[in-house]
Amino acid sequence: MPSKIQPLLDKAVAGIRLTVAECTELLESPDVARIGVAADEIRERRHPDNVVTYIIDRNINYTNVCNVVCTFCAFYRRPGAPDTYVRTLDQICEKIDETIALGGTGVLMQGGLHPDFGIEWYEELLRALHAKYPTFQLHCFSPPEIHNIHLISGLDYETIMARLKDAGLYSLPGGGGEILDDEVRQRVSTKCTTDEWLDVMRAVHRVGLRSTATMMFGIGDDVSHRVKHLQRVRDLQDETGGFTAFIPWTFQRENTALGRRIKDEPTGVDYLKMLAVSRLFLDNIENFQSSWLTQGLKLGQVALRFGANDMGSIMIEENVVSAAGAHNRADEKMLRYLIREAGFTPQQRDILYARVNRTIEVPAKDAVPEPANLAVLLS
Repeated sequence: MPSKIQPLLDKAVAGIRLTVAECTELLESPDVARIGVAADEIRERRHPDNVVTYIIDRNINYTNVCNVVCTFCAFYRRPGAPDTYVRTLDQICEKIDETIALGGTGVLMQGGLHPDFGIEWYEELLRALHAKYPTFQLHCFSPPEIHNIHLISGLDYETIMARLKDAGLYSLPGGGGEILDDEVRQRVSTKCTTDEWLDVMRAVHRVGLRSTATMMFGIGDDVSHRVKHLQRVRDLQDETGGFTAFIPWTFQRENTALGRRIKDEPTGVDYLKMLAVSRLFLDNIENFQSSWLTQGLKLGQVALRFGANDMGSIMIEENVVSAAGAHNRADEKMLRYLIREAGFTPQQRDILYARVNRTIEVPAKDAVPEPANLAVLLS
């Protein structure tokens, strides 16, 4: 049966860039299976070796002290609260040692926006870690944290990024993106604006570092806000080429002030459609990550047939999203199993998606089955 959106999908599969209006039409369409087939075809074309990657790292939150208020966050603590903390260097090193013992190649380290930490604090931390672990990849901080350093130290973004790179920073996570539209951001947070987030990323790329881009939707945004977010990411990628991956996920509402106000939260179908349309629209980004941490392991596995080519991290430690109600966990064996059962070959990678060759105990059932063909669903 002919579909209204099929010409748009054919256009994307043919390598012709979608417009904002066409992206909007796809996100408003209920035909999620057909959209998924197109996204899966593009994923296969960009990654024809049938490999799905994953990374062994951990999230280290060096502090939960934060001087801004985000109504979607259950992790932060205001300065002076009794349960605030700042991790010591020894505590951080202990966590890194545990990660290396599990075959890890890097760490994702972020924290609250501490009112007393200028650039020297971050430089000292990076230098100490880089000296002790010279080959370990420090994927640290986020645009709001860089903006906070800018406010405290009075330095421009590019100077900050150059100094952090010199101190040992390897790459920057895409956190704090949420929805890149100030109509939404101003309602839910007091941290950096859309332009400030984009300007930080522009500076990151200008000094020769790479970063990821993210989206957290379901915080009072609608399709028009989500499309603007995608457009702004695509435009900056056209300009700099510095994004390694795009990672969308849905707002986790438990234990948050915003969660008590939001009536309708995104469904699994909403997530899969957002991921698939992102793959179709962001034609200049190579990698798309499945967010099994927020969506659950089974839906995270299905995402591999909706445009994702990466299963993310085994997540040795995660505190921010879990504080808001996401309690999914997986070890390396489980992620490899899920990837194999979806019809792919699992492959460990590092922060910048370079493949990691490491001896892994492989179960007898490591043969990869023939990939399922979603197109049969539409025949």
